[in-house]
This record gives sequence, structure tokens and C-alpha cells, in this order.
Amino acid sequence: MLLHAIFCLILSVLLFPNSSAISSPIRPYTSYRYSTELQNNVADLWWSVNDTTQEIIFELHMKTTGWIALGISPAGGMKGADIGLGWVDQAGQVHFQDRYAKNYTRPIVDTTTSDWFGLQGREENGWTAIQFKRLLDTCDTMDVPIKSGTNILIFAYGLEDPDMSEPQGIIYYHDHRRGSRIIPLRSYGNPSPENKFAGLDYFDFQLNNYNVPVDSTTYHCKVYKVPSNLTKRRHAIAHKTIIGEGNVDIVHHLLMYECNPTAVFDDNNLPDGLCDVIYRQLTECSANIATGWAVGGDHIVEFPEIAGYPVGGDFEIKYYMIQMHYDNPKQLSNRRDNSGIRFYLGNELRQEELGYLTVGADSTPVGIAIPPRSDRFSIDSYCTASATKAFPKSGITVTTAFPHTHLQGRSVWTKIIRNGTAVDYLFNGDAYDFNYQFENRLPKPVKLYPGDELATRCVYSTMDKSQMTTGGERTQDEMCLHMFTYYPRMKNMYGCMMIIPDGIWAQKMNISQESFDYVKLKQWLSDLQWTPQSVSQWQEFYNDASRILFSGIAGNFTIDFLPKLPTYKDLQPAECKSDARPNAAVHQHAFSTFTLIPFFIIFVMNMFARK
Repeated sequence: MLLHAIFCLILSVLLFPNSSAISSPIRPYTSYRYSTELQNNVADLWWSVNDTTQEIIFELHMKTTGWIALGISPAGGMKGADIGLGWVDQAGQVHFQDRYAKNYTRPIVDTTTSDWFGLQGREENGWTAIQFKRLLDTCDTMDVPIKSGTNILIFAYGLEDPDMSEPQGIIYYHDHRRGSRIIPLRSYGNPSPENKFAGLDYFDFQLNNYNVPVDSTTYHCKVYKVPSNLTKRRHAIAHKTIIGEGNVDIVHHLLMYECNPTAVFDDNNLPDGLCDVIYRQLTECSANIATGWAVGGDHIVEFPEIAGYPVGGDFEIKYYMIQMHYDNPKQLSNRRDNSGIRFYLGNELRQEELGYLTVGADSTPVGIAIPPRSDRFSIDSYCTASATKAFPKSGITVTTAFPHTHLQGRSVWTKIIRNGTAVDYLFNGDAYDFNYQFENRLPKPVKLYPGDELATRCVYSTMDKSQMTTGGERTQDEMCLHMFTYYPRMKNMYGCMMIIPDGIWAQKMNISQESFDYVKLKQWLSDLQWTPQSVSQWQEFYNDASRILFSGIAGNFTIDFLPKLPTYKDLQPAECKSDARPNAAVHQHAFSTFTLIPFFIIFVMNMFARK
């Protein structure tokens, strides 16, 4: 009996790892890398991605004994969606179909190729569970590629199986039995439930009943000192973003900055106010981005088991600044907020310590100026070998990526350049959505070495704008930031940021450099008139303009002048390989976990044999 219990425990650990907020009573068929609840007590989803075979396997559970469906939508909603739809008939037979939604009508069976493959399924306790798979990119015009970055999922279910009076079956309208979810399928953070950290020490950097101004955009900055009870160095193993009750509609993002070790403040009167008003007090705290959260992202972020975020004791950072961005377009009044961030502290120090690296363009008009009515405008930046020479000889290991733009952003990527050749993406946020900004866990940690270079591109669409969009902090302004978590931590390297030099702007404005200032630049930019030809010429200007690169740490930046952005041999465009279409008859993934079980049984039996 004891051996049987141990075997069941091993099986449970192998097949059913801890999943956050899962309500299905049915055990999944195998272990998966990712899982999430799509709708409470209605729909749960598990999935894994195989980058070698470029294949994704799903398992969908829904509270019905009728048909169930999961779709990939190009822009939200049914129109143009690529849908896998299945059911289990009364004989226990699994049926699965590849369907396509031409419009907001009943999706048709794909008339090109069948690219969704049902593997197995069952009904139990009023729920239906079906496992199925497809390629990330099927090369089918009636399918939607599953790109790196955010993906739009739609799901629905019926109360009955399809009417089989026609060969392909008739599915009846799902009515309100539908939903959607935006999630990075290929880099989901898989947040742990908060109860995993119950009993651990923690501390909060949190506002106290802050009266949010009625302005449409507010940036509030507050400096915090590390808690006095942390007399010894500790490692945070996770953090939780705290959004004040009832304020999810106005809290846009939160950034935490590390103040320079040289920062000195009056601990009884720490800076606290509108960022633009107290900016002179924040010079030691305004450039070294640590962590953050933005609208739509997960509230719990757990660090890799090998590394922790150092705080307290002999750790050199003593002060931190939290920058809160409130987006209040309706200019609501009498809103009080207690948002902030909580750090959970591990009981032991971990092997490595985490740091944060940010690359991109400076969030000012000299860094970002995007013309209106452009479907695809690119802003490039570059972190050179002279900047990355600060990396340790053994390299750094990057674990997560957090791309950030505002409303006009469509994609953000960073490539690794070695010896003038792009070798891979550090992270490719090909599909970016301002309303759903995730900290993406890299499928595999990536090593960077001294001399590596990083090329970053932010792509914007301004088809809905009639005037220039410049870099800035307001929601209607733009940003181009790509933030990475890595280990081991570096003391004097927080990132690389680029601007176009004042002299280049003065030349463009046809004024002397001595008379140039930001106010004149913003006015000149807003007065420009645009045609398709001038938009194209502006892209050429951005591609060819000189740059100034700031790298290192606030207050001690290294400044380099680049006459032109470096060129490199780019990655070859990925080719769609339709001949790699999965074989529905073979499901290797399902067997991979079970093949481990005999080894555990042998191990346990040998252990008991020694008794």
C-alpha cells in the first residue's frame, strides 16, 4: 500500500504540476509547460510549445458536454479567426475540425488544408476535455500564425454536440457562451498562485490613500528606503503588483527604479509628489530601471530558482523610487489609491543575484518622433560592443523580457549581434498589444557576453493620428523600451539608450544649434504637414541620422557618438514549411512523461529493497 501511495504521488508530481486558478475537475492527459484559467469554473487551458518542431499542443477543458472551441484571432473577435472545434460523441469518439470564421457568422470548415489535429478527449463530471495540436505557422491562408509576443485567443462552447444531419455537422449559435483572452502563448510567465508564498517574510512599497489628480495623465513619484528590519542581505524570490481597490481602470503602469548607492535623502521627508514637480530631487533615482508592471500584465512574477533580487543588509542600494502612471481620460475625481509592489523574501540566499537591463530610445522628442498616417514606422536603437564590455567575462544569463511602448506600438524586438552578424532574437515581441503588457519568460535562458551587441526596433502604426507623436510620458506620447531580467547582477550597467543629437535636429529645423531647445523642437514637429512622400522621407531620415548612445549607470553614463547606426548581416527570414504539418496519428509528447515513470518505480523499489 505504501509503495502504491508513493507511486501515485510520483505520478501526480510528474503529470500535474501546480496550476494557478484551475477549476476543471478533469486531470490533464500529460504535463504541460503553461496553464491558465480562461474563465472561472467554465474554461481552462494547458499548452506546451516545441520550438524544434515548431508545434504547439493544447488541452482545453470546458464545462459542457457539447462542442468546445479555441481560436486564434488576428485582431480580436471572430472575423478572420482560425478555430479548432471538437466534441466527444455518445460512443466516446473524439471529433475535431479545423474551421475558419469569414465574418461574425458560423465558422466554416477549412477548405484548404486541415491543420488542427485532435489527439484524445473525454467527458467527465459535466466537463469536456480535448487534447489537440497544430503548427505555429501552418502556411494556410485560412489559419492565423501563432507569433512570438501576445496572441489573441477566443473560446466558445455549445450545450450539445453538432447536428450531424450534414456531413461536416452543424454547430448552433453559442449565444453568451464565449470569451477571449490575450496571452503570450510562446513566452507566458505562468504566474504561481499567491498562496505559494504564504508564510514568507515580505515588504511593500505602497502608496497611502493617494488622491489621484483629475488630470488625464499623472506621473507620481515616491522614494522609499529599504525597510530598517532588513539588517542582513536577503533575496526576494517573487514580487506582486498591488493595484488599489477599484482603481484598475486608471492605473496604467508602475516602474521601480534603484537610486544610486551615493543617493542621500532626509529619511523623515523622502521625495513624494508629481514627478515633473520634484524631478530635481530625483536625479539619483530616475534612470536605473529595476522592475515594473503595466496594464494587462500578470500581478505575480516569480524569479528563477537559481537567482534572487538582493535587498537590505550590505546590499549597496538603500533607496528606491516607484513611479506610478495614472491614465484618467474621463478626469474622474475623488479617487484614492494604495497601489504599489510587494516583495516576497526567501528563507535562504540563492546562488545568483538578479539585475535589470534596459535598451531602446529615450522617451523624449529627440529620441522619438513618429509622423502621422504611417502604417509601419520603425525606430531603431543599438547597444554597442563598447557598452557591453562591462558584462562579466563569463557572460550574463537573460531570463525574461518586458517590451514597452504606448498606444501606437505594434511590435518590439531585440536581436543579438556577434561579429557583425545577427545570431538570434534576444526576444521578438512580434505581436505587441498596449493593453496587455506581459513580462515574458524566455523559453530558454539566453547568454550574452562582452562584445555582444544588441539591435532593438520598435514598430508603430499612426494611421489614426493627424499630428506627430513624440517621445514622452503621457499615454498619447510614445516610448520604446525593452527591459530584461538577468543574472549575475552587474553594478555599473543598467542599459543603453539612444537619442538623435541636438545638432542634427537643429540642422533639420534650419536653425543654429545654440538656439535649439526642446520647446522649439516640439512646436516645429507639430507644425509639419504630412504627405505619403514626406512620411517615407522621415523614415529615411531616422534610418540615416547620427545617434548619441548613453550606457552604464545614472550619474556616470558613458556617452558615445555614432555617425550612423551600425549595420549587420541580418537573420534569414523564416520560411513557412508546410511539409512539416503534424501527423495526427503520432503524439510523442504524451508518451514522454510516462517513459520516465518506470525509472522512478525502479528507484523507489530499490530504495525499499535496501531497508
